[in-house]
Amino acid sequence: MKKRYLDRFSIEGKVVIITGGGGLIGMKHAEAVLEGDGIPVLLDISEEAMERVKKSLTEAYGEEPVMECIKTDITDRAALEEVRDELLKKYGHIDVLINNAANNPKVEGGSKNLGAIRFHNFPKEMWEQDIAVGLTGAFLCAQVFGEVMEKQSSGIVLNISSDYGLIAPDQRIYRKEGVPEEEQTVKPVSYSVVKHALIGLTKYLAVYWADKGIRVNTLCPASLENGQNEEFKEKISKLIPLGRMSRPDEYVCTILYMISGAATYMTGATVVLDGGRTIW
Repeated sequence: MKKRYLDRFSIEGKVVIITGGGGLIGMKHAEAVLEGDGIPVLLDISEEAMERVKKSLTEAYGEEPVMECIKTDITDRAALEEVRDELLKKYGHIDVLINNAANNPKVEGGSKNLGAIRFHNFPKEMWEQDIAVGLTGAFLCAQVFGEVMEKQSSGIVLNISSDYGLIAPDQRIYRKEGVPEEEQTVKPVSYSVVKHALIGLTKYLAVYWADKGIRVNTLCPASLENGQNEEFKEKISKLIPLGRMSRPDEYVCTILYMISGAATYMTGATVVLDGGRTIW
């Protein structure tokens, strides 16, 4: 009997590490892994955030899913090596790394790095923190878990960038009428720099590991609707050909495709899910 192409989307038994696993997009990555019958391993500095994700997934699937939640600091190589050793002892293999963690300055939630901070006075400490989590963390995870994949001669790395890894932030959508210039909100330089750099890291590693059985790609999600105010949603929707922000569930199938055997000839690629924003 002919094998079905849909069977290639199965990642049954695969161990999939997801950094920043306690966030909304991290949860969607975990859903993608569970849909493919894989084992999501959430890494996050917040144990509480990961427990919220696990609770949500348990409610969604009607039972507690097979998954791991490991509190760790991805900017600490020694801590990552402990995670590696723990997973290898339990499962014997590490199959996929999703570099998702970032200090994301969000409109919703009052993020500390999204505010009235102009470029000329953007704190060096904040720059270093954002680079450490979003870029150095991805670099260290690729080093530590990629070495395991090299020894296995198989593995997949998926770096999560953004539309701001392809374009510059349009600061107009963050502005508010009647607010003095020095008090206007600005999307910080560090976020866009990190997201651009991840695409470069993808290309480097895709070539470096091309003969090692490891594929490396980038996903650029964009304009995720998650409780923003109506004024902001209206402004950003005007910049998007599809005329709306994205729903969280619209990433799941693409993630599963990119980390499964359905995408065996894809490496070094940048997949953009932005409603067409970057083509205008």
